[in-house]
Amino acid sequence: MSVLSASYDTNLLVRFVTLNHVYDPPYALTPNSMTQNNCAPIIAYQGHQGAYSHLSCQRVFPTFETHACMTFGAAMIMVEEGHAEIAMIPVENSTAGRVEEIYRKLPHTSLFVIGEHYEPVNHCLLGLKNSSIEQIKTVGSHPQALAQCDKRLTALNIRPLATLDTAGAALEVSKKGDLSHAAIASSLAATLYGLDILQEHFQDVQGNTTRFLILSREHKIPTLIPNQKYITSFLFTVRNMPSALYKAMGGFATNNVNLIKLESYTPDGRMVATQFHIDVEAHPEDINMILALDELAYFAKDIRMLGTYIASDYRYLNA
Repeated sequence: MSVLSASYDTNLLVRFVTLNHVYDPPYALTPNSMTQNNCAPIIAYQGHQGAYSHLSCQRVFPTFETHACMTFGAAMIMVEEGHAEIAMIPVENSTAGRVEEIYRKLPHTSLFVIGEHYEPVNHCLLGLKNSSIEQIKTVGSHPQALAQCDKRLTALNIRPLATLDTAGAALEVSKKGDLSHAAIASSLAATLYGLDILQEHFQDVQGNTTRFLILSREHKIPTLIPNQKYITSFLFTVRNMPSALYKAMGGFATNNVNLIKLESYTPDGRMVATQFHIDVEAHPEDINMILALDELAYFAKDIRMLGTYIASDYRYLNA
């Protein structure tokens, strides 16, 4: 089997431009009933309106109609079934680490990665109109958000209460009507639910950032442009031979291909094989990448290309 066949067999490039993150219109997608009827294309995300995923959708795709889903799987299925053009899915956070659920879902989806977006997280302490920080006794939010604000909450003697997501906590505050209860959520959630921002940048550590993947049914390897940086993502399992992983990765080292992520997990609860998710800073048409993939194919199996896309400039801001 050709190592590159999984990518080259797909069609129709979606042009994605990073940093300010906007599609370069008109984007090249197969017309469906939504676009043919001049309806706004739909982007799906997990969470309530006002979640950080929702905020990312609005920032990257301001002309798209956003659709909230209760689960990551539901957002991905919307795209698979053609009810949405793309999905905005978080995969890792600079403070909380990877979103393990997504890495377990990727091998089972038919979607492709067409872009990435880095969203700086600005946790806000939200309360009812005319409330003050001094009045707050309890605060609701997602457990990760609460953990990221633990020192602030302890200093203010505020008791944390875990909820399913940050925006849902904000919605609860607006409905509950209790001046002593607050939420940790985004500024967008404050706008949507009519809450006051009692304090911005409420997290203990500044620079907290979430990386999102943009998933689509359609993908084509983007045209190789000199000096443009690309990320190629794919899955594989190693063959049952000594030092197979070491040898599989050796091709990237000897061919000077920058490996920037290697995630491992046991698929489907089996303990006999390990699957790997890998991101490399390369385009499949780079000669060094071709050589590295050729060596990988000898020591690995079940290689599946997830996509090649332009690397976000956010990666290089502090380089």
